[in-house]
This record gives sequence, structure tokens and C-alpha cells, in this order.
Amino acid sequence: MLDLAIVGAGLCGLSLARQLPATLKLAVFDARDRPGGRVLTTTCADTGLAVDLGPTWFWPDTEPRIAALLAELGLPHFAQHDSGTVLRLSDPNRAADPLPLAGVHGGAQRIEGGTTRLVRTLVDALPAGTLRLGHVLAAVIEREEHIELRFQLAGSAGSQLTVAARRVVLAMPPRVLAERVRFVPALPANALDVLHATPTWMGAQAKAVLTYPRAFWRDQGLSGNAFVGHPQAVLGEVFDASDASGTPGALGGFFCLTPAMRASIRVGMPLLVASQLTQLFGAQADDGHVHLHDWAGDAWACSTRDRDEPAGQPLHADAWLRQPLWNRRLHLGGTETASYGTGHMEGALESAAHIARSLLSTGPQHDPSLIGNAGALRGFAAWVDTQRSQAVERYRQLLNRSLATQQREQLTQRAVLGAAEQLYAEGLSRLAAIDWDMTDVGTMQGRSDLTPAVLAPFSGYSKALLDAAIGFNRGSCAISNFPDEHDPAPDYVAAIGRDLAAAWREFALNANDLLLARSRSAASHAATASV
Repeated sequence: MLDLAIVGAGLCGLSLARQLPATLKLAVFDARDRPGGRVLTTTCADTGLAVDLGPTWFWPDTEPRIAALLAELGLPHFAQHDSGTVLRLSDPNRAADPLPLAGVHGGAQRIEGGTTRLVRTLVDALPAGTLRLGHVLAAVIEREEHIELRFQLAGSAGSQLTVAARRVVLAMPPRVLAERVRFVPALPANALDVLHATPTWMGAQAKAVLTYPRAFWRDQGLSGNAFVGHPQAVLGEVFDASDASGTPGALGGFFCLTPAMRASIRVGMPLLVASQLTQLFGAQADDGHVHLHDWAGDAWACSTRDRDEPAGQPLHADAWLRQPLWNRRLHLGGTETASYGTGHMEGALESAAHIARSLLSTGPQHDPSLIGNAGALRGFAAWVDTQRSQAVERYRQLLNRSLATQQREQLTQRAVLGAAEQLYAEGLSRLAAIDWDMTDVGTMQGRSDLTPAVLAPFSGYSKALLDAAIGFNRGSCAISNFPDEHDPAPDYVAAIGRDLAAAWREFALNANDLLLARSRSAASHAATASV
């Protein structure tokens, strides 16, 4: 029997496996014939350029987990090319117009050699036999002492495999999970509602990249960034997809056609993409090598509901997705479940870290500078104070990134909530790394005696953050172009306040759960020692 089964060999599943002790008997399963999930990089046969057809960017200023992981693994990265003129094409019968924008991607970085390089590095670090591809999950069954997984083996007609594990992590898109996997006993109706209501990030999208010998548009002073808004548009957003040198070069873009429309013109899509890029960047753009990937055709990245009802991405994940099920033996993971960074690679890593904290109630690293609980609390409070002093800057960075990526709705709400959730996620990680002395720490009505002292440094944080954000907006020239954000209405402010309250409640519960788990572990060790 496995100690842990992880279903989903995307960034969340692989990162989680890396964080767990080598003594744990675990396996990582995936339905595909390759690891990576929605991380997908191909190599252009003509130019040798690594072409990302899945996630491409990360933002080190606001996404600390992926920045730290790349540094730890020694994987180099480079700045997304953003300098030069940005174009807008709003009439198919006229030339594109320049936009008065200084960059689009807000300090984004890309991994040298493509995002799949990170996946390969994580896979290479796994013990032999840990990764098991071609395992299509069909059912998850709760047993008295374990969970049973039933797989269909890809490529083997009718072949099935049953795996028993003490604990299971399903690192899969919630909608895909609800649509394709049978649960015994069945999940409650409200749980299924949450799964079905959570859109799969990029699930209904498609991406195109054309490669060239060199980034010729840079010679014309163009950035490679363009926005296309006329009714005949194929790609709605275009960007420079070259590596750091620009030789070879590449232009990438996201389709603005629905999955059904793309399916109806599949054969002609390469020609239509090249034609639109030619209209934007001139005749040289017609002579590229076309790489396309339609995620709507991937059954493990796109549910029927994603495909039939394309919708905007959620502001943040439902907190229910982060709650363990079946007596804490079943966990849901993936970027859609993250407390922040939802839909990004950062979100996948945050989800993995959250699950690792839940799985590991013992073995924290001791910080020798914090002696005893009193010292630990002082150190934690000092850290919170430092983070509070940087709250406006954190908000400003998230707000600027939204503006740079052409978001126009709920700017304040997204940035405020993102800043709070990021702080809370970092706070939980810091709490988990403290060697608490639980010898004389009691509990009352499900609350650890340490919990009030741990939460105290956050007193008034939500209101202070919201007030500071509103004050910043009122003095910002950029935000003055958005009246609803520059001087938000009371009901909008109230909605943000409710989101902040929900994020705070989740953090407080998670912090208390962490301390209770540490108490249980200490009691178990004491009982064992007395035998």
C-alpha cells in the first residue's frame, strides 16, 4: 500500500512530491503520456527555438514561490521582451495604430529553454518508478483504512489497475474531476456545485506561436505586442515569443475564437494566423513556422462545461477546494485551488505548499534564533509588522500587473485580495517552519491556546490594507482613467471587505489547524516515549 498517491503530474503534483520526505512511499500518476499537465513546450524543428504552448510567464515581484524554486534548482530565466511600440488593430481594412503603452507584461519573466525545463528538472529528481504515466483515473473509493483508486491503463484495451493508498491528492482541474471521476461515496451536492462552478484555467483557450530566423519586428521599433479587436480577429492578443536574444524570433498569440468556431476552421487556422500577423507586422510575418495547441481538445485540461460555456477566470478559488475530505485523507490540488496566484504557475506551487503543510504535521525545521514559544511569537510578530509596512507596495505591484495585462474590471478588488492572500500564505509557511514547544499548550473548544497570540499581529490589517489601497487609487494618475476604481462606490468597497473577511477566516482556521496538528503530534510522541 502506498503512503500517498498523487494523481496529476503537473506542476502542483510534481512540486508536492518534491516537498515530501524520501521515506514516504508515494507514486505520481497521470493520464497523459508525458508529465507537465498544462505545461507544454515543443521545439521548432527549423529554428531550434523552445516554444511554450502552455504557461509562459511568471512575475518574480509578486510570485515568490516560483522565483525561489527556479533559484533553488539553478534554472535561468529572462525578461519578457516588452520594449517598443504596442499596436492595436480595430479595423480589418486598415493598418494597425500605435498604442501609448510602455510595455504590456508588467515585469514578466520566462524560463530559458521553455517552461517544460522546470517540469523535466522536477521529474529527474523523483526516485525511479515514482512517475506512472498513462494511468487514467476512473474512480476514487473510500475504504475503512485507506482510499482505493481505480485506473484505466492507456493503450491497453480494457486493462485496469487498482491502487490502495493511505492518503490521496487529486491535482486535477475541479471541473474535469467532477466530470470524469466517480466518487464512492458520492460527493455532497454542494461540493459538486463548487467543482462544476470552478472554470479550468486556459481550459477553453488555444495558443499559436510562429517562429522566424530573427525577431525582424524589433528592427522597426515594434515590441511584438498587439491587441486585435475587430469582428474577424483570430488572435486577440499577440506578444513577442522569442528567447532573450531574438535570434531566432517568434510571435505568439491567444485565439479569441470560441472552441466551436476553432473546430469549424481547424484546417485553415495556420493560414488565418499567419494572415493576421502579416497585417500587423508586414510580409515577413507570413514566412513563419506555425505551432498551435488547442487546449479545448485536451480532455484532461478542458471539461465539457469549459468548452460549451467559455467564461472569465475566477477572481479567487473557493475556500472549500482547500479543505481535506474523507477524514483528512483526500486532498484537492492544482492552480484552481490556490489561495493566491490562481491560474498561474505560482498558484500550482502555492496549492502544493498548502497540501504539504496539511500532510506534514511533524518535522518542522528549527530556527535557532527563536528560543521557546515566546521568542517564536516575537519573531513572527516582527515579521508580520515588516510585511504590513510593505502592504501598499505589494498592492501597487499587483495593480500595475493587472493594468499591464489590459485587465479593466475589479482592479482594486483583485489587487487587494491578492495582496492579503499572498501574505496569509507566506504566514502559514512561516508558522509551519517554527519549532513550537507544545508541551504545556492546551486547547479549548477546538482552538489552540497559541492561536490568539499568533493572530494578534494581524489585528486591523484588512481595514488598513483596504484604506491604503483606496488612498493610493485616489492619488494615482493611471487609476484616474477608471472612475469606479479611482473613487469606489460604497457597495464595491463593501464587497472587497467581504472578500477580505473570508480570506482572513480561512487563514485563521488554517493557522489554528496547524497548531492543533502540532499538539497532536507532540502528544503522540510523548505517549510513545513513555511506553
